[in-house]
Amino acid sequence: MKLSISTYNFDKGWEFPYLRVLREHPEDEQEFFQNLVVVVTGASSGIGKAIAREFAERKAIVVLASRNESALRTLASEIINNGGKAMAFPTDVTDEEQCKSLVEGSVNSFGKIDILVNNAGISMRANFLDVGLDVLMKIMNTNFWGTVYCTKFALPHILKQKGSVVGISSICGITPLPGRTGYAASKHAMNGFLDSLRLENNSDDLHVMLVHPGFTSSNIRNVALNSMGQPQIESPLEEEKLMPAERVAKEVVSGIVYRKKNITLTTEGRLITWIYRHMPNLADRLISGEMKKENGPPF
Repeated sequence: MKLSISTYNFDKGWEFPYLRVLREHPEDEQEFFQNLVVVVTGASSGIGKAIAREFAERKAIVVLASRNESALRTLASEIINNGGKAMAFPTDVTDEEQCKSLVEGSVNSFGKIDILVNNAGISMRANFLDVGLDVLMKIMNTNFWGTVYCTKFALPHILKQKGSVVGISSICGITPLPGRTGYAASKHAMNGFLDSLRLENNSDDLHVMLVHPGFTSSNIRNVALNSMGQPQIESPLEEEKLMPAERVAKEVVSGIVYRKKNITLTTEGRLITWIYRHMPNLADRLISGEMKKENGPPF
């Protein structure tokens, strides 16, 4: 993706020529990803699945990573049958060697990696006083260390392409969230890691983007871990009223085209993060009050 040679305009500041082209010819955005190699972790369901489909529709070559081999192969077949290009690569991102194999397999198959989307993640729903430390470790190993492992091995290849590293974070990577101490910690850690990585590689035209979805319709709450480390099975929210995963996917893809640093999604998400930065005490009351409306434990 060697498209980021920039020039300085004293009226507009630093500008990337391809962004000017896209502003003048927005239809070219559809061709932007043609034959770029995109690795998506957590691609078997929810936001990851929607992101993979969106890239495939835009003619990218999509490498699908997840622990769920059956779901991956079904998605890969769907993409290929629709005229796209995809490869299923079963991966547990908590395993360093599997992450290394994912990167090596992608490069061996397609010769490069242009974009890495760190989406694999698990949540929780339990008070810290009640939850086992092994549950917190599992969440950190997936959400944080999974991002670190995949990025570590993919980064040299992405730098060659002047490509993108994306982290699918959360609003609670910015704000606190009761009942999700381990999840919030993992997303805060992801944010700090990727923001720092961006600055380390500022002169190398590496694009690093953090995406903070609000409540999105997906299965992450159904499989969120309770105090015993077991999936809670049922969502405490009305999923049909939440932002569709497909909308998140479109925002992610557009953000890569325009090389955004941060995307915060949903009106409520943008509002609460603004309040938290400027009126933290009010934000604490609002967040606590909203969480108490959830059905079932721990509230």
